[in-house]
Amino acid sequence: MSLESLRATLPDHAKDLKLNLGSLATEPALTQQQRAGTFVASAIASRNAALTRAVVAEFGPQLGAEALAAAKAAAAIMGMNNVYYRFTHLVGGDYPSMPAKLRMNVMARPGVEKADFELWSLAVSAINGCGMCMESHEKVVLHGGLGKEQVQAAVRIAAVVHAVACVLDAEEALASGVTAAAA
Repeated sequence: MSLESLRATLPDHAKDLKLNLGSLATEPALTQQQRAGTFVASAIASRNAALTRAVVAEFGPQLGAEALAAAKAAAAIMGMNNVYYRFTHLVGGDYPSMPAKLRMNVMARPGVEKADFELWSLAVSAINGCGMCMESHEKVVLHGGLGKEQVQAAVRIAAVVHAVACVLDAEEALASGVTAAAA
């Protein structure tokens, strides 16, 4: 399914999401690689299969093989880190000073420019709600030469992609509930 086909399946109550998804697909504040990688990492982090397939079909060809792997890696590593670091931040105590003892090698050698990988990690961290990770990645992104406009654009993409995943999940649940009730 293409991104346009997926947009067409969104219900009327998600019209704003349709419009935002369309305009963000050509977001000028980001390079093609930054935009495409943000879409891919955000879709994976949003955990909706149809959305992930449509986004990877649309934006995967805009990325080289290494960049596509890096966007997937950003979603994977942040899936782990966001849980761990959100825990250490919220619970506090001795946990923040204890070594994580989790492998995170991809962060040192992501296969793309560090700022792009960090931007994708920031978008995933926004979806997963890890304040500590968002602050850390935003700092690295800004230090890497990107500006607040690029940070905001990436988070806007993450927000819309995640909202689309929520709508798709709800529509699927409602449809399966109707089918089950009719049976």
